[in-house]
Amino acid sequence: MLKKLLKYDLKNILKFLCIFYSIAIFFAILTRIFSHIESSFIMTIISKICSGITISMIVNIIINSLIRNWVRFKNNFYGDEAYLTHTLPIPKKTLYLSKFITLITSMFTSILVVSLALFIAYYSKANIEFLKNTLTIFATTYNSSILKIIIAFMFIFFLEILNTASIGYTGILLGHKMASNKIGFSVFYGFISYIILQLLVVLLTFMVALFNKDLMNLFITNEVINIDILKLTIYLAFIIYIVTIVITYILNIKLFKKGVNID
Repeated sequence: MLKKLLKYDLKNILKFLCIFYSIAIFFAILTRIFSHIESSFIMTIISKICSGITISMIVNIIINSLIRNWVRFKNNFYGDEAYLTHTLPIPKKTLYLSKFITLITSMFTSILVVSLALFIAYYSKANIEFLKNTLTIFATTYNSSILKIIIAFMFIFFLEILNTASIGYTGILLGHKMASNKIGFSVFYGFISYIILQLLVVLLTFMVALFNKDLMNLFITNEVINIDILKLTIYLAFIIYIVTIVITYILNIKLFKKGVNID
């Protein structure tokens, strides 16, 4: 049954996002084409316009990936579709798991499309050399490699987005327990949950810093951090984000199992 749920959830989400994917890739190609026509002032202007639209679509892909998952979650569990959803002989844990896997898949797909659009629009030997030189300085300073830096950055960004989306689910679950103004309360609880989670991240980092003098310097001094502390901070970010995502997942399932009030 989980496979069938995933099929419908992914179809619903990706069908909507494909519009933004297509526009982003289309204008990335136009940016690429017009940027090579250097002898024409008009073509240069068109290239800049296409580049601006490409960047705009990239931002929209990330934002709409989040919003669409939240909308799907709300409509499926609390909207008109909820009457059918909650009559299905499927455990609530499975229903939520489908939404969570759909979230991971759609966000990962969106990041891949964003990467592809950036590659199409801005790939050139000059840009690659500039990127390499910039990252090489950073990599050399912190005794790492360019590939590791890129992977670490993308993974942390992915975890942050996934974390934010999960908290959005928490806000919806809490907000729809209210008797009225459920959307407003959903936004409110989601925002409060996000603030609490960020404070928790800082608190957990501080607790670890109590046992590490160099890490504590991040809180009490402006000294340049060394490579060991940088690596420790990155590892902590990985661990804390993963832990908070797991905690949010368990919390959301418990909230969901307590029952829902359908509009």
